[in-house]
Formats: sequence, C-alpha cells, structure tokens
Amino acid sequence: MLQSYNPKNANIKIHVGGKLLPREEAKVSVFDSSVQGGDAVWEGLRVYNGGIFCLDKHIDRLEASAHTLAFANVPSRKEIKKAIFETLQANGMRDEAHIRLTLTRGEKVTSGMDPRLNTKGCCLIVLAEWKPLVYNNEQGIRVITSSQRRNNPQFLDSKIHHNNLLNNILAKIQANVAGADAAIMLDSNGFVAELNDTNLFMVKDGCVYTPFADACLHGITRGLVLELCRTSGIPIEERNLSLAEFYTSDEVFATGTMGELTPVHEIDGRKIINLSGKKILQSLQQGFQTLIPKYSEKLPF
Repeated sequence: MLQSYNPKNANIKIHVGGKLLPREEAKVSVFDSSVQGGDAVWEGLRVYNGGIFCLDKHIDRLEASAHTLAFANVPSRKEIKKAIFETLQANGMRDEAHIRLTLTRGEKVTSGMDPRLNTKGCCLIVLAEWKPLVYNNEQGIRVITSSQRRNNPQFLDSKIHHNNLLNNILAKIQANVAGADAAIMLDSNGFVAELNDTNLFMVKDGCVYTPFADACLHGITRGLVLELCRTSGIPIEERNLSLAEFYTSDEVFATGTMGELTPVHEIDGRKIINLSGKKILQSLQQGFQTLIPKYSEKLPF
C-alpha cells in the first residue's frame, strides 16, 4: 500500500541536531554517519488525542540500540523528550501524527567507517508529520513471500533497531513487483519471521500464534498484543511457524506502530478462510484501542 504526500506537511518544522528548522532547511552533513554507513538507530511513534503512545517504551528501545552500537554522548531521556515536545508544539500536532525519531552516531571529521572519526557526539532528528495509519484495517492487505531472508543474530541482530534496512527494502521491492502490499520474510531456517515492516500473528482454532522474535524486532505493538491475549484469557503461543500453517490459519494479522492491528486476507494467492468463525482479531483490535490512553504520555502543551 503506497503512502501519499500530505500537503499539510509542506511547511513543517523538523528538529535536527538541536535546532528546529523548516522542511527545506532540515539536513544533516554529508559527513554524518547515517550518510556514510547507515550508522543510526530509529523509532516510529504515533500521537493520539494529545498524547504520545508508548513514549518511554520507544525511548527504552532507542537507548538500548544506541548502547549496543556503542554510541557516545547520547542525549538524555529528558533532552529527547524535550526535542519531541518542541517539534510537536511548533507544528501544532496533537493527534493523527507520526514521529520518526532518529539518532545518528553523528558527524565524522573525515569520511570513513571508523567510529573514532565521530568526535562531535550524536545527532538527534525528530521528524513529525501529519500521517494517518498506513493500512486500511477494515479492508486488510495482500502479502507475498519474499526470497529475501530476515537477519538473524549471527549476522546482524534484528533486536538492534538500526537504519540498515536494505534486506527489508529488497523484500518490499518484491512485494511491489508482485502487486502486493507487503512481503513475508522467512528466517534462515525457513520459518516465518515477520513482514518487511511489521510483526506477524496467526489464529487457529481460537489460539493466537506468533513467531519467535529470533530473527525480527520485538515490536512494541507485538508486545501489547501478547499482553492483551494474556489478560483477556486468549491462548497465545510463541513458536516456529511455517508458511503452510499461515496459509491454513483462521485469521492472520500484522502489528506495528504505523498500522496498529491489520488483517491479512491473502498470502501467496491463498485466501485466509476463517473456518472456526471466531473473531479473535476483532476482539484484539477493540482491546488495543483501550490501551492507547493507558500507555500514552500527555503532551505538556
């Protein structure tokens, strides 16, 4: 599903390296590590009704990724929140907004891979846009299976929320060519890992299943769905899952900040047919809406 340009974003202000800049002036140096080697970490957040959903959970993950990559002079949580709040206030955003929060290793003194060339500290970028949910959660999406495998920890640990997204992008290109909305990525053993941009769940005979997060990100929305299942008495199991199991499941859905809980109605030309008649996804979608105010940090303006 192709996102579209929103004219409301033409004159937004973007926070780059401590400064709020007009869209046309918001740039990083050609010596920045994100340009030199994709050396950055990021988070996607949503703004709902005067609050930022799961703000601390996202900052926790950003800080963990930065620590894993040995970033130096990382902004404090207080500084990160201040930059986010200032950006949203400058743009008058209190609802229906998406934040792309990026932390690069910073600017290098000369081009090269070595992190010792980074002497100026990290660069924080807060890009907030007017943006609805990416997917139509009433209509659902069609997906195909990509030949591109998801990273596993022996190569590049997917627990690091880094900017090196080329394997996901290659999978998305295959989906685009096939006329599908997204692509399933398998792990190195041939089990389902996730979609190119979201985590994946299936339902069979009233039980919810999701792949182990060995070769994918521990998504925040994924974690909330696990919580919802446990508090609602819905059986939930994390295990290795094959494509055949997804083809023959009663319901399949994707989870992510930009789409919430999105039904998948077709995989590789196979329609997902709910033989059980149970509407587990609908129940989880309703439950998720109750979590939004519970886990949202109110804006200070």
